[in-house]
Amino acid sequence: MNFHDEPVPGYPLPILPGHTSPGRLERVLRAGEFAITSELAPPDSANPEEVYQRARLFDGYVDAINATDGSGANCHMSSLAVCALLTRVGYAPVMQISCRDRNRIAIQGDILGCAAMGVCNLLCLSGDGVQAGDHPQAAPVFDLDSISLLTTARTLRDEHRFLSGRKITFAPRVLLGAAENPFAPPVEWRAQRLAKKVQAGAQFIQTQYCFDVRLLRSFLRQVEDLGLLGKVFILVGVGPLRSVKAAEWMRTHVPGLHIPDEVIARMAGADDAAREGRRVCIDLIQEIRSLSGVSGIHLMAYRQEDSIAEIVDASGVLGGRIPWYPGRDAAPNSNRTLS
Repeated sequence: MNFHDEPVPGYPLPILPGHTSPGRLERVLRAGEFAITSELAPPDSANPEEVYQRARLFDGYVDAINATDGSGANCHMSSLAVCALLTRVGYAPVMQISCRDRNRIAIQGDILGCAAMGVCNLLCLSGDGVQAGDHPQAAPVFDLDSISLLTTARTLRDEHRFLSGRKITFAPRVLLGAAENPFAPPVEWRAQRLAKKVQAGAQFIQTQYCFDVRLLRSFLRQVEDLGLLGKVFILVGVGPLRSVKAAEWMRTHVPGLHIPDEVIARMAGADDAAREGRRVCIDLIQEIRSLSGVSGIHLMAYRQEDSIAEIVDASGVLGGRIPWYPGRDAAPNSNRTLS
C-alpha cells in the first residue's frame, strides 16, 4: 500500500474525505490494513538522541509510536517533547495525554501545540494515581477524566472552540483514541464503557495486555451487540513476558491485568522462559489477527523493545508490508511492500 499523494516521505498527508487527520495511522486503519502500534519508553534524560535510538528499534515494523505520559505516575521526558522530536524526523507518534498532571487550560494548550508540530494522533487517558509512582507527594489534578478529555479534544477539533466558548482560528487535525481494558472485572460492563468513550469522540482504542482470547471474544461480541463495530478501530494490547517471575509479579501488582494459569504453566515448562514468552505473544497475535472487529495490535515490550522485529516477523501479520520510517525509501529493495 503506497501513499502516492505523500508530498515528502514522512510528512503529513492530505486529509481524505471522511478522515480527521493527515496522519499515516489513520490512512492505514481506514484502508483496512492490520495496524501495529507500539510504545516508546521516554528516557530519564534531556538527550534527544536517546529518543531516536529507542525509536529506531521499531523501524519498518510499526505504523505509529506511543509517547507515554508519565506512565505509572513516574517522571520521564514529557510526552509532548518526545512527540516533538519524533515528528521532526517524520515518525508518526501517538501522543498520550493524561489528566493527572494538568488542568483543562494546560491540556487544551498542549493539544493545540502538539497538532501544530504535526502530531496526528492523541490517546486520552485519566492517568495513574500519584501514589503509584516515584513522586507520591505530588499534588494530583484530575480536572478532567478520560471521557471529558475526549470531549474536550473533539470540541477543539470539530467545533473550533475552547471549552470556554472562545473560538480558535485553526483546529487541531487529530485522530482521537482511548484506552480500554476488556479483561478487568466487571467484564460485562467494559463494552458499555467503550460505548461512552466512542460517544465522547474516541475513534480508536488500545487495550490492556491480552493473554486470554476467550475474554477478548466475549468483549467483541458485546461490542458488536452495542453496534460499535465499524465505529471504532480496536487495537488489542499484546506483549512478551520475560520470565515466570515477571509474569507472576505483573498479574499480582498491575491493576486489571489478567494472565491465565495456563500461560504461566507454559512458560514454567519451557527451557528458555523468555523465548517462550515471545512465542506466547506470537501465537496470541496470530489468533487475535483472525478475529472480526480487530483492526490491529498495540505491541508493548517494555525493556524488550529489541524483540519487536522478531515478534512481528514471526507473526506474519504485516503480510510483507513495510510501515514508513525515516530512510525507508532509500533502503535496499525488500520482499516486503511499502506503505
